Formats: sequence, structure tokens, C-alpha cells
Amino acid sequence: RTYSGTETEGQLLNSFVQYFGDSLGRKIKRMPLIEETVLPGDSLLTLPVVIIGNGPSGICLSYLLSGYRPYLSPEAIHPNPILHTKLEEARHLSIVDQDLEYLSEGLEGRSSNPVAVLFDTLLHPDADFGYDYPPVLHWKLEQHNYIPHMVLGKGPPGGAWHSMEGSMLTISFGDWMELPGLSFKEWAASKRRNIKSDRVMPEEIACYYKHYVKVMGLQKNFRDNVYITSVSRLYREKDDEGRSHQNEDNSTQHLEMEDGQKSRIKRNWEVRGYQRATDGSHVPFCLFAENVALATGTFDSPGRLQVEGEDFPFVLHSMSDFGAAISKGKFRGKADPVLIVGAGLTAADAVLCACNNNIPVVHVFRRRVTDTSLIFKQLPKKLYPEYHKVYHMMCTQSHTVDSNQHSAYTSFPEHNVLSFKPEMKCVLQSASGLKKILKFSVALVLIGSHPNLFFLKDQGHSIGHHSNQPITCKGNPIEIDPYTYECTKEANLFALGPLVGDNFVRFLKGGALGIARCLAIRQKKKHELIEGGDGGGDGVP
Repeated sequence: RTYSGTETEGQLLNSFVQYFGDSLGRKIKRMPLIEETVLPGDSLLTLPVVIIGNGPSGICLSYLLSGYRPYLSPEAIHPNPILHTKLEEARHLSIVDQDLEYLSEGLEGRSSNPVAVLFDTLLHPDADFGYDYPPVLHWKLEQHNYIPHMVLGKGPPGGAWHSMEGSMLTISFGDWMELPGLSFKEWAASKRRNIKSDRVMPEEIACYYKHYVKVMGLQKNFRDNVYITSVSRLYREKDDEGRSHQNEDNSTQHLEMEDGQKSRIKRNWEVRGYQRATDGSHVPFCLFAENVALATGTFDSPGRLQVEGEDFPFVLHSMSDFGAAISKGKFRGKADPVLIVGAGLTAADAVLCACNNNIPVVHVFRRRVTDTSLIFKQLPKKLYPEYHKVYHMMCTQSHTVDSNQHSAYTSFPEHNVLSFKPEMKCVLQSASGLKKILKFSVALVLIGSHPNLFFLKDQGHSIGHHSNQPITCKGNPIEIDPYTYECTKEANLFALGPLVGDNFVRFLKGGALGIARCLAIRQKKKHELIEGGDGGGDGVP
């Protein structure tokens, strides 16, 4: 197999050697990046954990797997007396070593995952009631709890935060975006950054996450510019005569006996992909892992209307494309409005952006303005005045209220887009079935985004709550055990963050806690087996 150059290949190999340590350097050099002569089941080349995604989910999980442990602070008193009593019962133990189901029982919060609610209330007690209490936890680095792992990401640590539109404030407070052990406010002060409000720019958050990995000493676990092409399960087949054969299959279905002759034993995961070198060339690699954690987020694939004409070049699907069009002056001298489709915060950001640039807006969305599920209904007016300004326009500047559609903003509630026409026209249909044709300069479809799990069998459709349907953060998240975050339909595959419905950073940290506890228990059992003289076999837990 050819590579782009021996220097590039050597750099990546050296990173593996550095990762495993000099003592294993000789063994690692047996491993070409992808080579048919290497046995897929070679336990010497198998990592305990590979994390796919280097956003806040992946970073937080790496932090816990690196041996950082949260303990109840000596002086801390949690405002929830029942929870505080439980914490006092095992003050000498880290939270990772306690019964998470017991601790989270009876807690309520804005996540459907109980461990997410638990960890959030320990880090931000009573935050939803407007209080700014300090965390009740303090952190210790315990080297003996380190679990070898690797975090693979397309860009620098921070994930999608490095590519978000920089002109908008985050929906969450800066404190809610921080990761364990490093106060965002203290970091911002140390960098002499002028944080004018509790809400901050995405670029500030991206910089914080990148710095976090460095200051916490996590760099050795991170590999940037890595693109995953396949994550598949390896098997060992045994026939009726007891002979074993290596096989590869990335099916996520449970294994069954085949014709009464062969049984198939699940082995490790095979992770294939390539790392993009500084010269733009691609260096392929192949890793093997006992466990894989999916932390990819949901910004990979913008939601689509699936209507005629949506692929025309004047129909955009991201704020970054819209911003680029404005920068290039595409709206100068044009009287036709921009057509914005969607009723979420990203669509609201687009409305604000257009208004700030004196671009007229036609705003189309399916819901009624009185729909209680609209995100604007959940945001306090004092904290989010700009979003309530958009919501006010949605309610008061409807096409039914003012027949003059040449104003700066006109909303079309309860309307669907039927099609886009090549002459830059759009066909809308109201809830009553009435059709309208509107002329526009650029259309911007902002109806959410979905994860792209193309590297899994059937794009991961079989591991959601609804089998054989695409994974979405709201309608069909990955089905997990609520306390370990392990996929219920696939052992040794974990998921956290938006993939399991936790879109806010303050809640995705609970997924890292659940996974870290699960893996710590399994590592302990594995070591006990080895020390007990029963460590044979193929090294698969």
C-alpha cells in the first residue's frame, strides 16, 4: 500500500509510539497504518477506548478517562437536602465510584437523562432557578485511574464550535459552557478578554475548549485532522469442530447461531480512516478498540425540506453560507427579500443578521406563533432580548396583518414550502391549502441539523429508539442505558451529547460521567481476572 511520503507516515507512527509509551515502541512499529499482514485481533494494537469527536463531549470524557475524579468539597452544602445527605454518605468516594442511579433518583431538570441532571446540579446547583451557586465538587488527578484512550476529530479540540457563526451570542451562559475543573470566567480574565455579558461568542468558547485540552494535559490523547471512514465489529467464527476463523462484519444486530453449525463471537471494533497531513495528503490508518464512544454532535448534515428545487445554488442551508453571501455583496442593489425557512434559534439568528444588514426578510415556518413548543417560549425576555424581538415580529408582522409585503420583515406562520423554481420563486402552501408564489433573492433553509453516522452499518439507523430510521437528536436519538450511556442494541458502543438528546453543554457532561464509571468498573474487573490468573483468551472483555 502506498503513502504520500515516508515522513508523513513516520509522523503518525511516532504519535502512536508516543501514545503507548517507549516500552511498547518496538511492538507498535510492527503496525503499518493499514496493512493486510497485521492480524485484526492482535491485542497488542488494541486500545481500551476510541472516542470519535473532539467537541466538548469528547473532551469531557477524555478528562475523566485521564484519571480526574470529582469529590464532594469539604465545605460544600448542596441546596437539595436529600441529595446532600446521599453525598455525605459516601464523602470519601469520588462521584465516579458511587451509585449514579441512587444519587440521581428524584432529581428533575431540563434533560431526559438522569445522570445528566445529576452532574449538572453538582456543577451548577439550582441554576434553572436563577442562582449562581459554586460547584459542590473539587477535582483530583488520580493517575492509577487512567484508562488509555484516543480522541479523533476533524479539526482542533472544540469540534463544531470552531466553525460556528462568530457574530452571534451563544444561547447558554458562559459558565454553562465550561468544562469541569476550569472556570470560564477565570480563563477569560487570565486572557484579558473583555466579556461584556454572561453570554459569549462561539469563538470564545472554541478558544476555551482548545486551551482546556492543553492546560489539563490531555493533548497526548488527541489526534486532529482525522476523518473516520468505517467503524465495524470484528468477529471470530467457530465451526462445529472448534476451529476459529477471523471475520469482519459491521452489523449492529445481535448474533445468532447460523444453521446450528457456527457461532460468532463478538470481538473488538475496527476503526478505519485517514489523517490529513499538512501538505493536504491523506495518510490512512486502522485502529482496534475494545470500546468506541460516539461524540460527534449533530452539526454534520443540515436538515433539508426534501422539496423540488432545493438543490438550486441560491438555496442555502447554513448561516456560514449566508454570511459569505453577505460579505461578497450578493444582496447589494437587490429589492427582493431573503427567504428564511425555520422557527428555531438559528433561523432567528439569520433574521437578525439580515435586519442588521438592511436586507428585507420573508420568514416562513410551519408552526403557529402561539405554539408552546417554540423555543422563544422557553427563554426569559431579560436574558434574550434579541430573540424576543424576532418572536415579536413573527407575531405582529404577519402577511395577514399588513398587506404591504415590501416592509423589512414579513412572517408566514403555518406555511409549508412546496417547491423552489429556477426563476428564484418559491411556492408556499398555508394550513388551509391556499398556495402563494413569492419572489426572493436567496433562500435560507434552517430547520435543524442531523448527525452523519455514515461510518456505521446502515448509518447507525439500527441503534436509535426507532429502528431503521435516521438518528436525530430530538425525534430519534441513540437508545442508551440511562446510567452507563452504552447502546442498548450494541455492546461496547457508547454515545453521549446531542446523539442522545443532550444538546446543551451543561448536560452532555453527564454522559462522560456515566461512561467513565462504566468503563472504570469493567477495567477493575478485568484486572482482577488477570491478577487471579484467568487472563487468557483474546483480551476482549
